Amino acid sequence: MAIRLLLHLLPFLLLPLLHSPAAAHNITRILEDFPDFSTFNSFLTESTVANEINRRQTITVLVVDNSAAGALSFLDSDTLKSVLSIHVILDYYDKVKIHSLRRQSTFFTTLYQTTGVAENNMGFLNFTRLPDGRLAFGPGVHGAPLSATYVKQVATRPYNISVLQISGAVVPAGITEAPLAPFGPPINVQPEILVPSPAPLDEDSEANSPDADAPGPDADAPAADSPAPAADSPGLAPAGDSDAPATSEDDAKDDDEKSLAGRVASVGAGLIVVTAGALLL
Repeated sequence: MAIRLLLHLLPFLLLPLLHSPAAAHNITRILEDFPDFSTFNSFLTESTVANEINRRQTITVLVVDNSAAGALSFLDSDTLKSVLSIHVILDYYDKVKIHSLRRQSTFFTTLYQTTGVAENNMGFLNFTRLPDGRLAFGPGVHGAPLSATYVKQVATRPYNISVLQISGAVVPAGITEAPLAPFGPPINVQPEILVPSPAPLDEDSEANSPDADAPGPDADAPAADSPAPAADSPGLAPAGDSDAPATSEDDAKDDDEKSLAGRVASVGAGLIVVTAGALLL
């Protein structure tokens, strides 16, 4: 009889255990093994955000160390809960998965989005890959600066919960009317530096270039536009006979005529002598 009663009650006894949050994960116990995050861990417990984390099966918690968490102590309880909720991503991202994101910017849905009071995209977290390779986080509000970078993976329970450390808390402007304590300088996304292509050289740059002053093999040669003497100029001697006097066709013709005139004159003088001798006889 007792055995039958126990078998009848067994499903009801096991049902709370099957649905117990501790059966999945417990963020408080996970962070207890890491003293560097004790302040942030206590904030999760005090704000009851830890209970919301433990109720979910697939979650990523962004934590900050004690030095960065000190700035959160100035927030009132309601604002602190809202800020901590922004650090809870409703998906699983370990170090491999988050480094595998190829888009330059991705918007993560956070626990704060489920509250129904998030305004101006405050319930989203901006994840951006910087040109230098760093992974940055900031509020999802349009124009809000990035305020933290990825540091390391703290703990994981694949594929239920992942705990990642970031350099500082993400606090959107306007989430509270009270002035916020400083959370560190914003991380501005710098545009990629494009290497300009070399500009074409102009006359001035060519004249000032190192090669412009270097003498070439024809450095002593005359300029290309200098007038060169003509090949048939009287001043040029025939090739291969540079020592002979320069003559022209007209001079040679005159010499021949003079020589012929001399011979004619000699012959004429001889005839005159002969004729004169004959008359004397």
